[in-house]
Amino acid sequence: MPPRKLHLPDTVALGDSTADGRRFAPSAGRNAAPILELLTREAPSRGRALELASGTGQHVRAFAEALPGLDWQPSDLAPQNLNSIRAWATAEGAPDNLAGPILLDAAQPGWAADLGPFDLIVTVNLLHLISAAEAETLLSEAARALAPGGLLFLYGPFRRKGGFASASDAAFHARLTEQDPGIGYKSVDQIAAWLHAARLTEVRTVGMPANNLTFLARKT
Repeated sequence: MPPRKLHLPDTVALGDSTADGRRFAPSAGRNAAPILELLTREAPSRGRALELASGTGQHVRAFAEALPGLDWQPSDLAPQNLNSIRAWATAEGAPDNLAGPILLDAAQPGWAADLGPFDLIVTVNLLHLISAAEAETLLSEAARALAPGGLLFLYGPFRRKGGFASASDAAFHARLTEQDPGIGYKSVDQIAAWLHAARLTEVRTVGMPANNLTFLARKT
């Protein structure tokens, strides 16, 4: 799929970059600490890790620093993001377990056979920005790309059984669907169903700050 041109809360901030090309998303700066706290508890201590939709590259740099036993592979669909990801991966003090980024459309079938297996796959704030069909394909391919015992870590905003978690979540979903009727918040039930259909087990959700959730699912 071609990258969608969406107006998101970080869109204006992302227009700026440091002299070496690193961009900074305020939302990634805010949620990095709680994501890392959970990730360091749940992630395998060693192996290969893939981040889907690495965006600016802030997160994967922090992940690689905090989890040095994992070899991290960042990726993104948008060619314009690769420069920022590469800059974060090579900036002063960068850990040697962080590879350069690859161009990857994770919502297209077939990529798992070329890239796997991975012991950990992480995606942050992506599923509400793609369609239901694309999300289902992404989760199916991610399951195929996991090694036996591997962990899938999905963070973002989701609809609960009773609806949206807050008025601001409902408003954000509405802004997304105004820009593209095919995208928007996915329900927790739908995500769980897709994960089980992909033959992932031990599926559970963890509450996160700002009404977000993390889905953890394992390939057994």
